[in-house]
Amino acid sequence: MAEEVKSLAAQTAKATEDIGSQIAQIQSETGEAVSAIEHISDVIGQFNDISATVSTAVQEQGAATTEIASIVQQAANGAQEITGNISQVNSAAGQAAHQVLDAADELTKQGKTPHQQVDSFLKSVRK
Repeated sequence: MAEEVKSLAAQTAKATEDIGSQIAQIQSETGEAVSAIEHISDVIGQFNDISATVSTAVQEQGAATTEIASIVQQAANGAQEITGNISQVNSAAGQAAHQVLDAADELTKQGKTPHQQVDSFLKSVRK
């Protein structure tokens, strides 16, 4: 019986040693898993920082695009107004040119009348 007790004690010691070794291995692997999780957490934090930076840049770009669109609209409105003004100036210039031509024709007619009267008078005096 003493032999059996010794054998059981040796088996228990061996099992205890195996369990201790397994516990040490589990602790080591748990430490590695914790380290990996911390690294993953750091990477996620970096992604969050990058995402926030990109989000801010997109918002700023959106604001700049809105401002550019507003300026382009103002420029288009100004160009349309200028086109309208040019059209009005062109129309007024055409009317003024017509009036000048009419006045020149009238002056030409008026200028011929005294000349014709003088010619008539001279013809009658010569007869």
